[in-house]
Amino acid sequence: MDFKIEAMIGLFPILFKALGITLKITFISTVLSVLLGILIAVIRFFKVKVLYQVTGLFVSFFRGTPLLVQLFLIYYGLPQIFPIFINMSAFVATVLGLSLHFSAYMAETIRGALSSVDKGQIEAGYSVGMNTIQVMVRIVIPQGIRVAIPSIVNISIDLLKSSSLAFTLGLADIMAKTQLEAASSYRFLESYLAVALVYWILVILLERVQKILEIKLNRGY
Repeated sequence: MDFKIEAMIGLFPILFKALGITLKITFISTVLSVLLGILIAVIRFFKVKVLYQVTGLFVSFFRGTPLLVQLFLIYYGLPQIFPIFINMSAFVATVLGLSLHFSAYMAETIRGALSSVDKGQIEAGYSVGMNTIQVMVRIVIPQGIRVAIPSIVNISIDLLKSSSLAFTLGLADIMAKTQLEAASSYRFLESYLAVALVYWILVILLERVQKILEIKLNRGY
């Protein structure tokens, strides 16, 4: 069939109706992955006994196995072992899977950024009576996050694009809507080009947020 731009334009209202689910998944997963990533990074930065080995295994597993496999393990596998997960929704499974997967990448990125902070500043914090938590909160994390922002946003962009795998669990996000429209109309080029443009626009917006954050955080330097 010939390419019809009208058919592609007609898909946007349908995709926009499901856009809220994609944005919700992305936002919640990004926040959780950053928070968990910071926690893991701090544990690995200070090499906390036992937890250092556990987090190392966590990072290795979630970086070393495909995200799709992890989503299936969480959604279909966990209920076999833990009955409490039997009623887990596809939305919760997707958020959990994305959060765990990308927190492993966030952790290594943030750990590297924390390591870039001058050791003299850490020693200075201890010398004025700060404890370890105060040193991390007031000195190390603020400076480390500033260095890590570009990488964190890049990982968030990957997370946004990876949220398209939610349709494999039956979640009606923009990718699922695209699949349905393409299958019913046989307008595959128009359908996938439309959803590609939506993701592209979202990524451009995230890149804009990155620039704003960099300018704001670098203002004091």
